[in-house]
Amino acid sequence: LKKLISTSYAQNSKALKKPLQLSLLETQSTKYNETITKTHGKIFTLDHDTNKNGVIDIEDLEWQYLKGDGDFNSEEVKKLRDEADIIITNPPFSKIRSFIKWILDANKKFIIIANESDATNKDIFPLLINGQIWYGQNNGDMSFKVPPDSPERPTRFWIDEKGQKWRSMGNICWLTNIDLKRRHTNLELMSMEDNLRFNKPLIKKLQNDYGTSSYIKYDNYDVLEVPRYDAIPSDYDGVMGVPVTFLKFHNPQQFEIVGCTQRGCHEKVLDTKKYNDFWECKPDGTPTGSSGNKTNENAVICNNDGKHNYFINKNGKIVQSLFTRVFIKRIK
Repeated sequence: LKKLISTSYAQNSKALKKPLQLSLLETQSTKYNETITKTHGKIFTLDHDTNKNGVIDIEDLEWQYLKGDGDFNSEEVKKLRDEADIIITNPPFSKIRSFIKWILDANKKFIIIANESDATNKDIFPLLINGQIWYGQNNGDMSFKVPPDSPERPTRFWIDEKGQKWRSMGNICWLTNIDLKRRHTNLELMSMEDNLRFNKPLIKKLQNDYGTSSYIKYDNYDVLEVPRYDAIPSDYDGVMGVPVTFLKFHNPQQFEIVGCTQRGCHEKVLDTKKYNDFWECKPDGTPTGSSGNKTNENAVICNNDGKHNYFINKNGKIVQSLFTRVFIKRIK
């Protein structure tokens, strides 16, 4: 690396849910000022051998206070963005849409941590469709080292044999516009017939949750439901609805992404009916008070698994919503 630049928010920044934990580098420095730290962000740089020991490492890290609170929309942080070649960070999840726009406005390469559900956001999903951004490597359940004084938690927390504390987070992904080998690797698929014979997780899902032994189509889309990314049939040429987890394995030379449910991002695959005259019930039949408008543009199937809420109309027709589905089509 030619240069490493890192900035932080001020401790009292409105962008933070709780104050930042300060590093020893700061608190043991003569530059540290408890009052200024509350209102000003900091900039850390590493680009030369300050102590003349022949290597550039953490001992050569330099820092100073920013003029402002470290907000990425400030002019001083924008100048740092414009200087950079690659931006790598974990932005506040609540600001993920504006942060990605901020990066792309400057035409920068990036690798950032996000929530998997952000991928189907109405502002981010079109970027996936257009091939402007994609999933990086190692998505899903991620583990992170945490400081020694981090409080223990009943779940998703452990201490390894060396005494290092760890926390894990589920449904986390890397979003990037830097190419990687995985993005050009085809999913190995079986035919529809072979999936229904040999794909045991698929067979179990269809039988237990959908009450069928065959693939089904949605009640409101001319789209084949594929409940697992590894059950995509290799011989089906129509539009298929797959879980969001498919995006981890998407190869744009193998499949085209044509839409997504629940986010208004499916102009190429329009729904064929609405459920305005339906009402929602709990599994025990108790009405929730919500109308069928709630499930419009979701992936809807004619089913009642007895485990989840369902929708019913005056004629007794029952349907259920599925989680978000990404619409894809095989590239011939």
